[in-house]
Amino acid sequence: MTADNLTIDRGDRRVFTGLSFSVGSGASLQVTGANGIGKSSLLRTIAGLVSLTEGELTVEDGDPELTVGEHCHYFGHQNSNKPALTALENLSFWRDFTAPMSKTVFDGSAQAPLAALEMLGIGHTASIPAAYLSAGQGRRLALARLIVTPRPIWLMDEPTSALDTTSEAHLLYLMNLHLKRGGMIITATHTELALSKKQKLHLQAAELA
Repeated sequence: MTADNLTIDRGDRRVFTGLSFSVGSGASLQVTGANGIGKSSLLRTIAGLVSLTEGELTVEDGDPELTVGEHCHYFGHQNSNKPALTALENLSFWRDFTAPMSKTVFDGSAQAPLAALEMLGIGHTASIPAAYLSAGQGRRLALARLIVTPRPIWLMDEPTSALDTTSEAHLLYLMNLHLKRGGMIITATHTELALSKKQKLHLQAAELA
């Protein structure tokens, strides 16, 4: 994935300008910077949730019929679990809602919803409404969405938030497995993550004209 000369505005504030970087297959990019500097805005822009003021985002060898955001899974601060649905129903909904990516673009390994819950260590919560899950269980349920429908790019905003040590280690295993399969990961985090082929991008405040 390549970002060329990006400029993002939020309201009357210029978040950053002239930002360029690239992330290759099997590589991770850790975005750092002070709180409020624009790390989350960058991820949300790549995901298509925030409009790009200037510049261009491209996915090399991607599907020309899809936007850049449609090549991505976005894992943000909010889990977006439906509280009235069980853990399994939540995951089944997201699997059906997100169409599979062509294997010519990314040949990931899709997991069935129950298998994904088991992989995240919360298979025992399958029949429990999401409203009754602990903070850590809810976070792992949200993470499970990433492995039921393969996408080449994972956008992850503070991915280890609300996870205990064991769950964090399991998450890092899944992230490195995604990279091993040729995926890409862009994270916004203050925590050093043990990821392979890691690059860093440090954001600074945009200079006023």
